[in-house]
Amino acid sequence: MNKMVNKIIASKGDVVIREIENSDLQLLAKYANNPKVAINLRDAFPNPYTMDDAIRFKEAVDMQNPKSIYAIDYKGEYVGNISLSPGTDVYRKSAEIGYFIGEPFWNMGIMSKAVDLITEWGFKTLDIVRIYTGVFEFNKASQRVLEKCGFSKEAVFRKSICKYDLIYDEIRYAKIKE
Repeated sequence: MNKMVNKIIASKGDVVIREIENSDLQLLAKYANNPKVAINLRDAFPNPYTMDDAIRFKEAVDMQNPKSIYAIDYKGEYVGNISLSPGTDVYRKSAEIGYFIGEPFWNMGIMSKAVDLITEWGFKTLDIVRIYTGVFEFNKASQRVLEKCGFSKEAVFRKSICKYDLIYDEIRYAKIKE
Protein backbone atom coordinates (compact mmCIF):
# COMPACT_ATOMS: atom_id res chain seq x y z
CA MET A 1 0.00 0.00 0.00
CA ASN A 2 1.53 3.32 -1.05
CA LYS A 3 -0.82 5.53 0.96
CA MET A 4 0.53 8.27 3.20
CA VAL A 5 0.11 7.29 6.86
CA ASN A 6 -1.10 10.76 7.88
CA LYS A 7 -4.08 10.43 5.52
CA ILE A 8 -5.44 7.35 7.32
CA ILE A 9 -8.46 8.07 9.52
CA ALA A 10 -8.94 4.57 10.98
CA SER A 11 -7.97 1.00 10.20
CA LYS A 12 -8.70 -2.52 11.37
CA GLY A 13 -7.15 -5.52 9.69
CA ASP A 14 -7.56 -5.28 5.93
CA VAL A 15 -10.01 -2.32 5.97
CA VAL A 16 -8.75 1.26 6.08
CA ILE A 17 -10.68 4.55 6.10
CA ARG A 18 -8.51 7.21 4.49
CA GLU A 19 -8.63 10.40 2.48
CA ILE A 20 -9.65 10.07 -1.15
CA GLU A 21 -6.72 10.31 -3.55
CA ASN A 22 -6.51 11.12 -7.25
CA SER A 23 -5.40 7.53 -7.86
CA ASP A 24 -8.84 6.39 -6.61
CA LEU A 25 -10.84 8.24 -9.26
CA GLN A 26 -10.75 5.61 -11.99
CA LEU A 27 -12.07 2.94 -9.62
CA LEU A 28 -14.59 5.40 -8.15
CA ALA A 29 -16.00 6.01 -11.64
CA LYS A 30 -16.03 2.26 -12.34
CA TYR A 31 -17.78 1.20 -9.11
CA ALA A 32 -20.15 4.18 -8.96
CA ASN A 33 -21.31 3.70 -12.55
CA ASN A 34 -23.66 0.93 -11.54
CA PRO A 35 -27.47 1.19 -11.36
CA LYS A 36 -27.44 -1.28 -8.44
CA VAL A 37 -25.37 1.25 -6.48
CA ALA A 38 -27.20 4.38 -7.65
CA ILE A 39 -30.67 3.08 -6.73
CA ASN A 40 -29.71 3.12 -3.04
CA LEU A 41 -28.31 6.66 -3.02
CA ARG A 42 -29.75 10.16 -3.20
CA ASP A 43 -30.41 11.66 -6.60
CA ALA A 44 -27.42 14.02 -6.25
CA PHE A 45 -25.33 10.90 -6.96
CA PRO A 46 -25.06 10.87 -10.78
CA ASN A 47 -26.29 7.92 -12.79
CA PRO A 48 -24.60 7.10 -15.07
CA TYR A 49 -21.39 8.05 -13.23
CA THR A 50 -18.48 9.22 -15.39
CA MET A 51 -14.82 10.03 -14.84
CA ASP A 52 -15.80 13.72 -15.00
CA ASP A 53 -18.23 13.11 -12.11
CA ALA A 54 -15.42 11.48 -10.12
CA ILE A 55 -13.11 14.45 -10.77
CA ARG A 56 -15.80 16.97 -9.74
CA PHE A 57 -16.55 14.92 -6.63
CA LYS A 58 -12.87 14.85 -5.60
CA GLU A 59 -12.61 18.62 -6.14
CA ALA A 60 -15.61 19.15 -3.84
CA VAL A 61 -14.16 16.80 -1.19
CA ASP A 62 -10.84 18.64 -1.35
CA MET A 63 -12.65 21.90 -0.54
CA GLN A 64 -14.22 20.47 2.62
CA ASN A 65 -12.85 21.81 5.89
CA PRO A 66 -13.02 19.68 7.87
CA LYS A 67 -13.33 16.68 5.59
CA SER A 68 -16.39 14.48 5.99
CA ILE A 69 -16.07 12.06 3.05
CA TYR A 70 -13.42 9.34 2.92
CA ALA A 71 -12.29 6.35 0.89
CA ILE A 72 -12.77 2.75 1.99
CA ASP A 73 -9.61 0.81 1.24
CA TYR A 74 -9.59 -3.00 1.28
CA LYS A 75 -6.25 -4.81 1.07
CA GLY A 76 -4.64 -1.69 -0.42
CA GLU A 77 -7.33 -1.04 -3.04
CA TYR A 78 -10.02 1.64 -3.19
CA VAL A 79 -13.47 -0.04 -2.94
CA GLY A 80 -15.94 2.72 -2.01
CA ASN A 81 -16.71 5.83 0.04
CA ILE A 82 -17.96 6.53 3.53
CA SER A 83 -18.95 9.85 5.07
CA LEU A 84 -19.66 11.25 8.48
CA SER A 85 -21.23 14.70 8.22
CA PRO A 86 -21.65 16.63 11.48
CA GLY A 87 -24.90 18.52 11.94
CA THR A 88 -25.28 22.21 12.64
CA ASP A 89 -27.37 24.40 14.92
CA VAL A 90 -29.50 22.25 17.25
CA TYR A 91 -28.22 19.12 15.44
CA ARG A 92 -24.56 19.92 16.20
CA LYS A 93 -24.18 16.87 18.49
CA SER A 94 -25.28 14.50 15.71
CA ALA A 95 -23.67 13.35 12.48
CA GLU A 96 -25.11 11.60 9.43
CA ILE A 97 -23.34 8.55 8.07
CA GLY A 98 -23.48 7.59 4.40
CA TYR A 99 -21.64 5.02 2.30
CA PHE A 100 -21.39 2.92 -0.81
CA ILE A 101 -19.15 0.06 -1.87
CA GLY A 102 -18.44 -1.35 -5.32
CA GLU A 103 -20.51 -4.41 -6.23
CA PRO A 104 -17.48 -6.75 -6.48
CA PHE A 105 -17.02 -6.21 -2.72
CA TRP A 106 -20.61 -6.81 -1.57
CA ASN A 107 -21.29 -9.46 1.09
CA MET A 108 -17.67 -9.65 2.24
CA GLY A 109 -18.07 -7.87 5.60
CA ILE A 110 -16.06 -4.87 4.40
CA MET A 111 -18.85 -2.33 4.87
CA SER A 112 -19.61 -3.54 8.39
CA LYS A 113 -15.94 -3.02 9.30
CA ALA A 114 -15.93 0.41 7.64
CA VAL A 115 -19.11 1.51 9.45
CA ASP A 116 -17.68 0.32 12.78
CA LEU A 117 -14.41 2.15 12.10
CA ILE A 118 -15.91 5.51 11.16
CA THR A 119 -18.48 5.30 13.98
CA GLU A 120 -15.76 4.65 16.55
CA TRP A 121 -13.59 7.40 15.04
CA GLY A 122 -16.52 9.85 14.97
CA PHE A 123 -17.45 9.30 18.61
CA LYS A 124 -13.81 9.57 19.65
CA THR A 125 -12.76 12.64 17.62
CA LEU A 126 -15.89 14.64 16.87
CA ASP A 127 -17.96 16.37 19.51
CA ILE A 128 -21.04 14.21 18.81
CA VAL A 129 -23.28 11.86 20.78
CA ARG A 130 -25.40 10.41 17.94
CA ILE A 131 -24.78 9.03 14.45
CA TYR A 132 -27.79 8.44 12.22
CA THR A 133 -28.83 7.65 8.67
CA GLY A 134 -31.88 6.99 6.54
CA VAL A 135 -32.10 3.83 4.42
CA PHE A 136 -34.50 3.20 1.57
CA GLU A 137 -36.96 0.42 2.48
CA PHE A 138 -35.72 -1.92 -0.25
CA ASN A 139 -32.04 -1.67 0.76
CA LYS A 140 -32.01 -4.72 3.03
CA ALA A 141 -28.21 -5.12 2.83
CA SER A 142 -27.62 -1.65 4.30
CA GLN A 143 -30.18 -2.33 7.02
CA ARG A 144 -28.29 -5.52 7.95
CA VAL A 145 -24.97 -3.65 8.04
CA LEU A 146 -26.34 -1.01 10.41
CA GLU A 147 -27.98 -3.56 12.70
CA LYS A 148 -24.78 -5.65 12.75
CA CYS A 149 -22.89 -2.48 13.78
CA GLY A 150 -25.20 -1.77 16.71
CA PHE A 151 -27.43 0.86 15.12
CA SER A 152 -31.07 0.80 16.22
CA LYS A 153 -34.09 1.29 14.01
CA GLU A 154 -35.68 4.48 15.34
CA ALA A 155 -38.47 5.20 12.91
CA VAL A 156 -40.07 4.54 9.57
CA PHE A 157 -40.78 7.71 7.61
CA ARG A 158 -43.70 6.48 5.55
CA LYS A 159 -43.74 7.34 1.85
CA SER A 160 -40.98 9.95 2.30
CA ILE A 161 -38.61 8.91 -0.51
CA CYS A 162 -39.15 9.48 -4.22
CA LYS A 163 -36.65 7.48 -6.29
CA TYR A 164 -37.10 7.09 -10.04
CA ASP A 165 -40.66 8.44 -9.69
CA LEU A 166 -41.66 5.74 -7.21
CA ILE A 167 -42.53 6.41 -3.56
CA TYR A 168 -40.86 4.45 -0.75
CA ASP A 169 -40.49 4.45 3.02
CA GLU A 170 -37.25 5.61 4.64
CA ILE A 171 -36.04 3.67 7.65
CA ARG A 172 -34.08 5.75 10.16
CA TYR A 173 -31.26 4.17 12.16
CA ALA A 174 -29.08 5.69 14.86
CA LYS A 175 -26.35 4.79 17.28
CA ILE A 176 -25.82 6.69 20.52
CA LYS A 177 -22.38 7.19 22.09
CA GLU A 178 -21.96 4.99 25.14
